[in-house]
Amino acid sequence: MLKQKKQVLWTGVGVTALTLSVVTIGLATTGLGSRLPLVGQWLQSEPKTVETEPNTADQKSQTLALASLPAAQRMPTLESLSKSGADLDRHRARYLLASDLIDQGKAGSALPLLDRLEADYPVLAPQILAKRSQAHTAMGNTAKAEATWQELIQKYPTSPAIVEGLFVLGKKNPQYWEQAIAQFPAHPRTLEIIQTRLKQNPKQPQLLLILVKHALWSPDIVSVMDRLKTEYAAQLKPEDWEAIAFGYWEKQEYGKAAEAYAKAPGTPLTRYRVGRGAHLEGRTNAAVAGYKTVIQAYPDSEEAGMALLRLADLNSVPENAIPYLDQVIQRFPDKAAEALVAKAEILQQINSPKSASQARQLVLSQYSNSEAAAEMRWQQAEANAKKGDIRSAWEWARQLAQENPDSTHAAEAAFWVGKWAGQLKRPQDAQESFRYVIANYPESYYAWRSAVYLGWNVGDFTTVRQKLPQIVDPIQRPVPPAGSEALKELYQLGRDREAWTLWQVEFANRQQPTVAQQFTDGLMRLGVNDNLEAIFMISSLTWREKPEERTEYKQLKEQPAYWHALYPFPFESTIAQWSQQRQLNPLLVTGLIRQESRFEANIRSVADAVGLMQIIPETAAYVAEQNNVKQYNLSDPNDNVKLGTWYLDYTHREYDNNSLFAVASYNAGPGAIADWIKRYSFSDPDQFIEQIPYPETKGYVTSVFENYWNYLRLYNPEVSQQLAQLSPKHAKLVQPR
Repeated sequence: MLKQKKQVLWTGVGVTALTLSVVTIGLATTGLGSRLPLVGQWLQSEPKTVETEPNTADQKSQTLALASLPAAQRMPTLESLSKSGADLDRHRARYLLASDLIDQGKAGSALPLLDRLEADYPVLAPQILAKRSQAHTAMGNTAKAEATWQELIQKYPTSPAIVEGLFVLGKKNPQYWEQAIAQFPAHPRTLEIIQTRLKQNPKQPQLLLILVKHALWSPDIVSVMDRLKTEYAAQLKPEDWEAIAFGYWEKQEYGKAAEAYAKAPGTPLTRYRVGRGAHLEGRTNAAVAGYKTVIQAYPDSEEAGMALLRLADLNSVPENAIPYLDQVIQRFPDKAAEALVAKAEILQQINSPKSASQARQLVLSQYSNSEAAAEMRWQQAEANAKKGDIRSAWEWARQLAQENPDSTHAAEAAFWVGKWAGQLKRPQDAQESFRYVIANYPESYYAWRSAVYLGWNVGDFTTVRQKLPQIVDPIQRPVPPAGSEALKELYQLGRDREAWTLWQVEFANRQQPTVAQQFTDGLMRLGVNDNLEAIFMISSLTWREKPEERTEYKQLKEQPAYWHALYPFPFESTIAQWSQQRQLNPLLVTGLIRQESRFEANIRSVADAVGLMQIIPETAAYVAEQNNVKQYNLSDPNDNVKLGTWYLDYTHREYDNNSLFAVASYNAGPGAIADWIKRYSFSDPDQFIEQIPYPETKGYVTSVFENYWNYLRLYNPEVSQQLAQLSPKHAKLVQPR
């Protein structure tokens, strides 16, 4: 799903509020490959790091260390710190303790903690006054609550915290609601005001436009955009059409987006999306016209290069596509390799094998570091392995690992260098290759497989179920790299809803966010359990293509905050409870849930699978009957994990606790797995995975175990420290516990 999304969006993309044949090349397989050095000799240098860790004072903060604990568990320590802690820690403890007490319905006990706190703790002064108002309201003292709201609005008129006061006061005086709409249209309370106004009078296009710009998460937002398009088209400005188009694009309504982008301000991106939206909807003629417009109006833009590639792809007569590809080769060097590969395929189709071979050789010689060259090398390696020429496969894979270290195939190729070296009776080379994979691609599935072959205690397919690894969570939350100081303080304190609300106002650059903004948005979403979108926001950072953005992204990846956000631990206690009862490795269960649902409890698939472990209702009924469970709700995390872990235990028992078969069966069904076991030899599990005929299941298996490995390396001290000794990348992630 995520890969598909990249192919659709590809550049200049707004990434907010979203709901995821072997070509034999005519080259000798000796010569180039035989001159390559051993893999382990090419360890890469490390880029500089952008710090996102807390400063020294924050690292020593006892209050911040309590932020992730349940309120009841941290209360005694907070009470102590609120009276005798160091100054900043004492102020933080008072705010956090007061917030907990208000949440628990003990507003009377919270008020003394908030008394004059804004003077000592100015970074959250507006929020402190808002808390005081909420406490007065909870105690039934309306007059004091309103007076405090008025004080907040007067003292901090530019703070988003005043919107809560405007919302309350506006129930009596509509002018306050008007102020909220004019000053803070993105605030969730403002959007609530707008929804109320629209219920009273639905014919207010300016309010509908605010929803389009700031409430793409709303479940009925597509109908809002439809109304604007059909009822108010004559009143809309080009900038309004761009906002509507962006909303349609984010909701994957590509045909509607294309129509709206045609009326948006002319830019290379908007005009490209006119063609691309029509293309994705299957309207070929409109797509061709759109792409040609981009090429004519913005001939030197990156979008023009993409449009030429799309035109070549759409052409029903292969020979007619070649002129478009030649233009790409001549004018767009960053896309030339991709165009050459496409040209070679066409030449092969029209019986020009010599010309096709020359085009492929040009990719390898002139664009050796390109992804297209990596793809060709890997195809050649696989083709040679399939026909039993392991030596040539090994050499092609080594060449890929050396020439294309950033390729999507690099980790896989380097791993198979080790596997094939073992088959060639070169055990030292094999061991060095496995160490290289771990050192350079520590987050990959192939790092786990390499660790297995190096004898690490990380569990293999036949033993991983029984492992019960120690799990140690991060001591303290990171500092978000974007946003105000107030936002960062609220997030570090664990006041997630307050931080998320503030971020809705501060996150103004939603269509083209910076790397820091996109990552911060992911953190905010994780805080409020918008886990599917959060993980998408963070994972899709890898699509950044501009050099400065790539550099910033690589720096971010060196921080523990990035990896802990990409592999979060929602529902940790629930997973631990049922994993223990089923005698399942909790990190394997976590890895499977991450792949199935991205920890989205209410998600439902097109196949009607529901919840965290994506259980089909018929399967749930069977499992419930086996366990004498009379009532359950698949959207409830506890019920879902309870039934899902039973079924995962069942698939393990069906296959003698072989987790490869069990996980594959969870995805494809037991019948398919039994058939594959009969058809393919299981002497080599890695080769078995390569032979899985369902691409979805093959990807599913490797993704689940990649998830398992990442949770292990990030949260298990033993493996984390062991990996840090070998991997410079991972060493930077290891924190004192």
